[in-house]
Amino acid sequence: MNKLITLSLIILLAGAYSCKTPVKLGKKDRIVQIDTEYGAVKIKLYDETPLHRDNFIKLAHKGFFDGTLFHRVIDGFMIQGGDPDSKGAKPGVMLGEGGPGYDIPAEFNPNLFHKKGVIAAAREGDRVNPKMMSSGSQFYIAQGKVYEPEALEALVVSINKKRANAIFENQRAQYKDELTKLQTGGEFDLFNDKMEEMKHKIDSLSKVQTLVLTDAMREAYTTVGGIPHLDQAYTVFGEVIEGLDIIDKIAAEETDDNDRPLKDIKMKITIIQ
Repeated sequence: MNKLITLSLIILLAGAYSCKTPVKLGKKDRIVQIDTEYGAVKIKLYDETPLHRDNFIKLAHKGFFDGTLFHRVIDGFMIQGGDPDSKGAKPGVMLGEGGPGYDIPAEFNPNLFHKKGVIAAAREGDRVNPKMMSSGSQFYIAQGKVYEPEALEALVVSINKKRANAIFENQRAQYKDELTKLQTGGEFDLFNDKMEEMKHKIDSLSKVQTLVLTDAMREAYTTVGGIPHLDQAYTVFGEVIEGLDIIDKIAAEETDDNDRPLKDIKMKITIIQ
């Protein structure tokens, strides 16, 4: 009897220990599965974005996402989730501000773009988040739309104009007080130096954020579709490899004025490999 009790205790302790065993990070070829009432979505996480990959794996291992909602859904655009505040949230409550308490540095890659089915990190806007840091947990899966070739080229021109203007306005706002002080004080040499510094920052940011279409991007956006205006502005860190139709089903759900589905769509995320 004592041996039986001892053996049972060992098994229980072993089980408790295994539940607390930390997940191995840095592992490549990661695949996760998002289970919903509509079916399962399998996602391959990109090794080119290791910070986002490992963070997603860490949170999934902890069960962070389980029971959370797809809280923002826009048909023809994307479906968004990952807000811990959505667990048990009352109907009609506006969501989208929750997270794990940290952000992740952007991992932009020109070869990873917003074709339909990619998963990307949500984030705060440029004015409060000039480094484009990603939310620690909130993500979206792209749906988007299919573009005619001419419309796609015109869109890219428009995107780059808007980005250039936004970069200029953001930098001008950041330097405004200092430049005004130098000019008012007659410190013209320092004023000119500061203007050159601002110009250099604008040029550097413009190089990073200017959208240049590759052949792969043209092919994707004119066939399966996507969201080109988010490229090089939000970190793409994986793509759907099974269950793409589930994205369309969720995106078609009826929503309130805040784009929250009227019916709660819960998720559970499991690490497949």
